[in-house]
Amino acid sequence: MRVPSKTVLACLAALALPLAAARAEQPAAAAEQAPTEPLAIATKDGRRAFDVEVMRNDAQRAKGLMYRRTMAADHGMLFDFERPLPVNMWMKNTYLPLDMVFIRSDGSIARIAADTEPLSTQIIPSGEPVLAVLELNAGTAAKLGIRAGDRVEHPLFRR
Repeated sequence: MRVPSKTVLACLAALALPLAAARAEQPAAAAEQAPTEPLAIATKDGRRAFDVEVMRNDAQRAKGLMYRRTMAADHGMLFDFERPLPVNMWMKNTYLPLDMVFIRSDGSIARIAADTEPLSTQIIPSGEPVLAVLELNAGTAAKLGIRAGDRVEHPLFRR
């Protein structure tokens, strides 16, 4: 029995819609926020408080802030590398311009890469071994007076 072509097209369209919807949901699922933890930075002008998502494993660190379109001003993402090592970051699939704060194992800030370029594959090096990287909205470090040498307060740095 021959199936009319309109019926075949309708069946194919009906199958394609759920597949397209599933693909469209992938970036949204990747953009879901994880639970947050308190973190503070002691600057010469005072203590700056943030709520941060902590990325503790390879899968979490690889995903990071990819596909996110917004982040609250008092939020950030802390990447825990488990041991001090030279770190290279990039902004692939990251739509938000960020300040990257490279943190030594004692909690002191080694350096800040300010206002990184969204969607760039340019490598952003730590410059020395670090235990963690804190990502904040671009301009936050300058606005709050966060500088190299300031101290980050979080349980990660009490090992």
